[in-house]
Amino acid sequence: MTKNIYQKPSPETQAEALKIARATQRPGQTKEQTKLIAQGIEKGIALYKKQQKEKARELSRKLKKASSQQQHSAEPEDQEMEIVERIVYRQHWLPWLLLALSWLGWGVYFFVSRGQ
Repeated sequence: MTKNIYQKPSPETQAEALKIARATQRPGQTKEQTKLIAQGIEKGIALYKKQQKEKARELSRKLKKASSQQQHSAEPEDQEMEIVERIVYRQHWLPWLLLALSWLGWGVYFFVSRGQ
């Protein structure tokens, strides 16, 4: 049984929702309609915040579970495995080709303009 307690949005959320509602206001729209739109935006913001809190809690649970499993499965210090990372930097060939072509172009331009 889940409790469905609706908390009133913070004044900052209300102000932000009203600002968004006014920014998207159509000509001829009444203040009541704008207020209703702002309330809908407030509910959307509240739902988004609730979802983000749930995701954060779930992630926290997973991290806690993973760290506890890691602590239980940790090997004794005398049997530690050494992890060696090898980083390989690979560059794309296109910049080098463009560099060579530009130097070749300048060389040709220099010799052609010098010959005249």
